Amino acid sequence: MQALERTNLADTAVEAIRQEIIAKRWSLGEKLPNEAGLSDMLSVSRGTIREAVRVLASQGYLETRQGSGTYVLSTTDTKRPLLMARRASLLDQFEARCALDVEAARLACRRPTPDIIARLRALLAARGNYEGGDAEGFVARDLAFHKAIIAASRNRAMIEIYDFFSSSITETIEATLGKDIPEPDMQAHADIIDAIETGDPEKADAAVRRFMAPVISSLNRMLAS
Repeated sequence: MQALERTNLADTAVEAIRQEIIAKRWSLGEKLPNEAGLSDMLSVSRGTIREAVRVLASQGYLETRQGSGTYVLSTTDTKRPLLMARRASLLDQFEARCALDVEAARLACRRPTPDIIARLRALLAARGNYEGGDAEGFVARDLAFHKAIIAASRNRAMIEIYDFFSSSITETIEATLGKDIPEPDMQAHADIIDAIETGDPEKADAAVRRFMAPVISSLNRMLAS
């Protein structure tokens, strides 16, 4: 194991030991090295090791026996089912969002006024690209852009539905700021505006589906792996 250099050493120690357990460095029922041994392996204090062992025991990976030591209780990755459930939930959310965005873009094509197009372009320019830093601010700007497309549909029921599910939609935007799920770039956003401006519902439909396709495909691949 490599020396740990992150700020939160306890959390990092938990993850390092967990990965070794999953990789079966120690077999089921095997006794782990003592605190001094684990401390040397991870280059952290015994107190940090003690805390990491406590967490892993609470997660069902380890069992601490008084006066005997710490033993491997499970080598199963307990985080994987939760991760897969999270990805499945995100896939459902993106598919539902795609349906709303597609229909809104199609409706917006019926009356794409210059003012609406100008507003969409201004909101997209304000959104910019995410380059780290203020994630909360970026998510708010991206959401404002997509809500403006919904508003351009001039369908009151659709606008209210989008507002009702805004927390779910915000979650889908946040998910694309990580490493696993691709974030649609500025061009993908601009293509939706261009398609609405043409007044052709089929072009708008296709632009939104192209926008969503990489994200939905990525989640499907993760669930299949």
